[in-house]
Amino acid sequence: MNILWILFIAAVICVTGDRQGFPRLSSKFSRSPSSKNHETDIIPKPINRLVPIKSNPILPFPKWLTDFTGLKEWPGLDPPYIPLDFIDFNKIIDTPRHQQAQCSNPMLRTPTACSFDCFNCVDFDDVYTCPKLSQTFDDGPSPYTLKLLDSFNATNTKTTLFTLGINIVRHPDVYRQSHARGHIMGSHTWSHQFLPGLSNQQIIAQIQWSIWAMNATAGHLPKWFRPPYGGIDNRVRSILRQFGMQAVLWDFDTFDWKMLDSTNNRKEQDVYNDVKRFQVRNQAKGIMLEHDAILKTVNVGIEINKNILKEQLTIPECVGGINYIKTFQ
Repeated sequence: MNILWILFIAAVICVTGDRQGFPRLSSKFSRSPSSKNHETDIIPKPINRLVPIKSNPILPFPKWLTDFTGLKEWPGLDPPYIPLDFIDFNKIIDTPRHQQAQCSNPMLRTPTACSFDCFNCVDFDDVYTCPKLSQTFDDGPSPYTLKLLDSFNATNTKTTLFTLGINIVRHPDVYRQSHARGHIMGSHTWSHQFLPGLSNQQIIAQIQWSIWAMNATAGHLPKWFRPPYGGIDNRVRSILRQFGMQAVLWDFDTFDWKMLDSTNNRKEQDVYNDVKRFQVRNQAKGIMLEHDAILKTVNVGIEINKNILKEQLTIPECVGGINYIKTFQ
């Protein structure tokens, strides 16, 4: 077995056993989903907003991953489940599966389930806000990511990028450059699936293949994880924690993705106005949800960084946490 994999196992075991790696943020609570103002409604909508970028993988499949999985190429949108010794299925919380926006099961409202996508419930180790209003970006790396990061370099600012494994292997150079510039690289699953609707094995596959793509590209194991569509409950959390990772949610959705559909009638200025209102109302605190997979949303992110936000933090800076579980030399 490759030494990187041995270190991976050791790192996960160490971190999952160390509660100091989980900054305590709050007890459980649920924001009301009944707000009529769209800038305060943080429940993701039932729509495939931004799909993975369509191109073939160019990152070579590493020998150490072949030795462990028996495979020789990166998977498609549905990655295969590979058993892991450190995953204990007895520790996975039994929460009913549900599809996106299908929230009628009363258990989903309870602390036992603590569903963020249905009822905005967060658990003690979820990161959902920040002392300074800060941008985060999902769904890259993309051909436009470095344009975004050039603007951050001009303001001497670092940000947090939640990346899709399937896009990492398609744009490994962009991923490496983003990491080399000091930005925090988080996981956004392998292929942007709604996790509460998947089986336990499928959830594990979405996480493990994302981690392997990050490790194979830049030699690190991620600490921070953003569930696609905000789809997370205590079943998903109980799996995620066994990888030593923490969920990063948000308290302000820019809805930048709505600009991609003309029927939404959402323009760039609408996003800027909403950001400014939230900035005042929330006393310049919070975590913003944006996207770096599309040029139009990247340009909006650049404008927000350049002309609206004075200073911002990365996710580990927000909570006093570590950047990565493990970085390999």
